[in-house]
Amino acid sequence: MKKSFRHLASTLIFGTLLSTSLVPAMAAEQVNIYSFRQPYLMQPILEAFTKETGIKTNVVADGTGILERLKREGLNSPADIVLTVDIGNLSELVKANVAQPVKTETLEQNIPAQYRDPNGIWYGLTVRARNIFVATDRVKPDEIKSYEDLADPKWKGRICTRSGKHPYNVALVASMIAHHGEKEAEQWLRGLKANLAQKPQGADRAQLKALKEGVCDVAIMNSYYYGRMLTEDNPEELAIAKAATMIFPNQEDRGAHVNLSGMALTKSAPNKENAIKLMEYLSKPAAQQLYAQQNSEYPVNPAVEPSGVVASWGDFKADSLPLAEVAKHREAAVRLLDKVDYDG
Repeated sequence: MKKSFRHLASTLIFGTLLSTSLVPAMAAEQVNIYSFRQPYLMQPILEAFTKETGIKTNVVADGTGILERLKREGLNSPADIVLTVDIGNLSELVKANVAQPVKTETLEQNIPAQYRDPNGIWYGLTVRARNIFVATDRVKPDEIKSYEDLADPKWKGRICTRSGKHPYNVALVASMIAHHGEKEAEQWLRGLKANLAQKPQGADRAQLKALKEGVCDVAIMNSYYYGRMLTEDNPEELAIAKAATMIFPNQEDRGAHVNLSGMALTKSAPNKENAIKLMEYLSKPAAQQLYAQQNSEYPVNPAVEPSGVVASWGDFKADSLPLAEVAKHREAAVRLLDKVDYDG
């Protein structure tokens, strides 16, 4: 990414099946990963890492319970690295004191400051924009240009979103607080709620489905879902995606709000040296290209170009506000969503 952007309930170990309690005593040349990300997204990258370094990777895939697991295991945890998504999850690792700082020249060169914790506790890996989508046959792209425009009364009864309490929307509201302050952010949020076509529901993709069905004319969705819908072998999803036009918001001022997937070194890290090698590897061009391509995301490393459908979207301006700063306003964002009864 450049300055301007051109559950498993079970435990899965790649190559090995283990119980839900890993054995703390691990061989020297391996690294243990707790991953929120789906195994198929990670396997090719980790296989390439093992081929290059000889270090085996053991992955526990858990879509919901990673933080609680780390807190429960404490310093006895066999986990070395956490791979997760959303600034909320990364900031929770900091708050729970289950991760430790790591600073290396490679990580700091490859990952821009706005996409890493100032104390080195977490690092971004890929970036996704929280974009506005409009029905191509009913709305001209230049009719809406910013998140602020979503509160304009002209869109009354015409906007679809998922729950305000979903981490992606909490982060967006937190960014609005960071830029405008709570009072103005509240006015914006009330305006957005007044413009909803239906009660917030469904996941991100469901918003585009509602768009195609005429339930609404405007929707909010992460860019990578759009990329998936355009590239997955699913005619129905492709038709839904093609009925929408994607808009990168706030290109004339601060830039589009972005979120990320990221990594952190655990406090226990029995294989710390190998873990840092993996973290550095994931920040380098080869892994960045593959990691981003797997999920239609933007590489966080500014030296790496986006690939495939993502590259076809062209450059966009991303909000330069550090995500660590956005994370400071998450609790205020949740309170604000409750205050305006956004989901009610």
